[in-house]
Amino acid sequence: MNVSLVIRRRLEEFGLEQQDLAQAAQVTESYISQLLTGRRAPPAPNRTDIYDKMDKFLKLPTGELARLADHERKEQLKRELGDEPAPLFREVRALILRKCEPDTERHVRAVFEQQPFGELERLVTQKLLDVVKGLAQQELENESWLRALAELGGRSYEAMRVLVLEFLDTDIFHVSIEDCVSFLDPLIESWDIDLATFALEIVLNDRLVAGNVKKFEFIELESEQHFVEEPGLKEFLQDSSLSGTATAKEVEFLKRLKFQGQRPTPLYYYRELQNLRDPLHFRTS
Repeated sequence: MNVSLVIRRRLEEFGLEQQDLAQAAQVTESYISQLLTGRRAPPAPNRTDIYDKMDKFLKLPTGELARLADHERKEQLKRELGDEPAPLFREVRALILRKCEPDTERHVRAVFEQQPFGELERLVTQKLLDVVKGLAQQELENESWLRALAELGGRSYEAMRVLVLEFLDTDIFHVSIEDCVSFLDPLIESWDIDLATFALEIVLNDRLVAGNVKKFEFIELESEQHFVEEPGLKEFLQDSSLSGTATAKEVEFLKRLKFQGQRPTPLYYYRELQNLRDPLHFRTS
């Protein structure tokens, strides 16, 4: 039992047309037709809202079509596991480089050309795609936002919803020219990356997005498990006469102190705490 078969049977049972279902799901009749004929795979349940709308319209148990779609997609994936996914990438790369800040673009282009679809290209593309898809998912029920986006491409509201649903179901291996034209190009104003730290800044179109600057940091942090508590620090913390007034922030600082060879005493930590608190030891910025 698959999604298209259940929908066709339900439409026949209630004497309904594909057009009726399209209106209920707020998509085009062509989208429904392709879904029912198998020319379009059922979208992933966690990336669309049409299953809930269709369940309600067809009087099916809530989540029924989503469950069938999930099973159908998993079976299809099993059949395709032998195929290595290949990125459809020339147009996407051209758009990404065009949106990059000019001072950074030539350095990024050199890396992209030296390592086609390598770590940097995948990182940047995935993050841009994640940001735009997150925005599209957030605004999926916002009719005024979708109509504004539709107007930019000269499309109807229903056609725009179809494009959004398809876009939410894509990934970096299958992102299309249509995705670039409909979403990445109008929504991304520019982006920049620090190639030393991989700090990434994405600026979105302020006409369509409130709070349009997104920043991402990729930094290395030492795990707490690498900090071995010194015996002297343990004794210091257990002696309230020495550590009774120490704050959590001050204790954290003392824990991060490292020593080679010598082992500090509880008194050392007490004096270090006083040094930390003495304003004479620090310059005012």
